[in-house]
Amino acid sequence: YRGLTLVLTFLCYTSYHLSRKPISIVKSQLHPNCSALGPNPHNDSNSSTWCSWAPFDGDNYKELFGALDNAFLVAYAIGMFISGIFGERLPLRYYLSGGMVLSGLFTALFGLGYFWDIHVLWYFIVVQVCNGLVQTTGWPAVVACVGNWFGKGKRGLIMGIWNSHTSVGNILGSLIAGAWVSSAWGLSFVVPGIIITTVGIICFFFLVEYPEDVDCSPPLHHVMTTSEKDPEAVTSNEGPLSLSGQSSVDHSNSPKEPAEEPEAISFLGALRIPGVVEFSLCLLFAKLVSYTFLYWLPLYIVNVAHFGAKEAGDLSTLFDVGGILGGIFAGLISDYTGGRATTCCVMLVIAAPMLFLYNHVGQNGIGTSIAMLIICGALVNGPYALITTAVSADLGTHESLKGNAKALSTVTAIIDGTGSVGAALGPLLAGLISPTGWNNVFYMLIAADVLACLLLARVVVKEVRGWCGYMARKRGYVR
Repeated sequence: YRGLTLVLTFLCYTSYHLSRKPISIVKSQLHPNCSALGPNPHNDSNSSTWCSWAPFDGDNYKELFGALDNAFLVAYAIGMFISGIFGERLPLRYYLSGGMVLSGLFTALFGLGYFWDIHVLWYFIVVQVCNGLVQTTGWPAVVACVGNWFGKGKRGLIMGIWNSHTSVGNILGSLIAGAWVSSAWGLSFVVPGIIITTVGIICFFFLVEYPEDVDCSPPLHHVMTTSEKDPEAVTSNEGPLSLSGQSSVDHSNSPKEPAEEPEAISFLGALRIPGVVEFSLCLLFAKLVSYTFLYWLPLYIVNVAHFGAKEAGDLSTLFDVGGILGGIFAGLISDYTGGRATTCCVMLVIAAPMLFLYNHVGQNGIGTSIAMLIICGALVNGPYALITTAVSADLGTHESLKGNAKALSTVTAIIDGTGSVGAALGPLLAGLISPTGWNNVFYMLIAADVLACLLLARVVVKEVRGWCGYMARKRGYVR
């Protein structure tokens, strides 16, 4: 069941990210360069936005795109703080599969705006808000399920590989959305909506939440009583007697009193776990960078490299390819060294100059662009993946909890909820800053990267001191 749990939760969160990605691909189609398509075939007007989709046909289209992103991400961030609390108190299988079905519904509703010819901004905003709220069911539930089945030994590597679902979902979402973006962009949302709904139904029937849910005991063989052998057998006040004169009712097999389960941890109690606050704030800025790329990279490539919508969407998947490699590498190194915070900090330090180089030389040839996107993806998404998976699971089963596993979903929700605040701020700031130039957007991302690194300074110092003490004890033992 370990392998089954790993595969099912992988597919679940792959479909979550698959359903989030289409908006970034479709943006360039909602407000394309109409002059490249020739004159307006419908009338003789010289409008430069005749092929755009209202209400995104105005000069403020970037701000409207930012509002769409922000509607989803703010709702996601707010919902995440309470999602973990529900996740600790409800059956994870019901909670996860129900959220996936609703996510599929709202994702499809956004695309149906194309077929229903809807041009009202509030419709798309409301759908994004509802989708953001229901998608908060995913992360606390899948991390709690995986944390229940896997211990701390190789958790960084296992979860680093498992966390590639984020990048795999982004890649598949880009490819699926790109297949219809130029012909009927509504299908770019409807098809992912159908996929996540289907996976949610599969999850409902096959996901096993806890190892304790698996009954590994041999089947109990039924023993015939005297009354069953002879219906007319005399029964005493004590019940039917067996041939040995003892009561045939096996009291040892009677239902045992259920053990008292530990209570779910409170929100403030989870915040008191050492490291939760530091990693939460670090993830806020790390996720700000990652989600700005998630939502704005295709449009950046279109504007700077002058690619088409489909080509830009396909090229942007390389950032997620780098994210897969970065997550696995970060998990492997942190398992080997035992330093989760130090691994994150080193990758964040290297990421800052690489973001600067990508903006200035990343478009000098397709080969350079591919290499820089993969490297930036690995360095940006590596710490993000490590914090949201292995670190969250470690803190959710921290020794200070004395074996109470009820904190796992709440701790995961707090860390990812705080990170989601950054995920909401990043695309919003990119929408506000991009009219002043893409250079300023990248300066904002570099500043966020540095702040994420600084917020882990205390935990890094603690880890380094632990290594120094270990080496000192080892040298003393050798002498």
